[in-house]
Amino acid sequence: MMTSRTSDFAGATVAPFRRRSEGLPRQRGGSADQPRRGQVLTTKVGLQMPSGTTYEDWEQAGRQLSGIVDSSSWWLGDWLVYGKDHYTDRYQRGIRTAGLQYQTLRNYAWVARRFEFARRRQALTFQHHAEIASLPVDEQEMWLDRAEQKKWTTKQLRGALRVARTDEPRGGKQTEATRRLALPDSRLQWWHKAAEQSGLGLEQWVLETLDSAAGRALEEIAEMEEIQERSGISSISA
Repeated sequence: MMTSRTSDFAGATVAPFRRRSEGLPRQRGGSADQPRRGQVLTTKVGLQMPSGTTYEDWEQAGRQLSGIVDSSSWWLGDWLVYGKDHYTDRYQRGIRTAGLQYQTLRNYAWVARRFEFARRRQALTFQHHAEIASLPVDEQEMWLDRAEQKKWTTKQLRGALRVARTDEPRGGKQTEATRRLALPDSRLQWWHKAAEQSGLGLEQWVLETLDSAAGRALEEIAEMEEIQERSGISSISA
């Protein structure tokens, strides 16, 4: 059971943080809800920085908060994966009870499934992994190695991927051609705008969007088939 103690998140000690639920000792001339000197008070609705916080403490708090946010993406993804694997007929009820957005969780879970726990790089963010989640495992490892060694930001990794795809040789194995899809100019312009905001080229944005949509659709089909199968077993048993 997860407690409110904040002793460790993703390997980083978070001593400067203290939750209101821990019951802070009352300071002279202040209330129990005020952060003590050198401590950051975390509450459900905000963060309270003590007066006189040094730049070093403020910077450290930012690093720790960033680590918590990044780790929470993995945590939620793994949480949903476990629920789907063990409580097929009830996990969506658990999501609603927790007050979480299923679409966001499903994206987290998709990335979590693409990377086994032992393959996740602590030096890289969840978003680094998400950028290459659709690639084969050997390519994932290659890009993770590069990003880790060169200390790339997510944007730099995305740019390197875009350049690599642009530089792929035209000869040799060609992608099998399919029938052309007729699109109105308005829709094409809309897609261009979405791709630019994502920092991707149009072709890569389309591919990643379709891959993600296909993954979700297949996942939903598998869920429905499993639910139907379990329902059939239950009715037969009854």
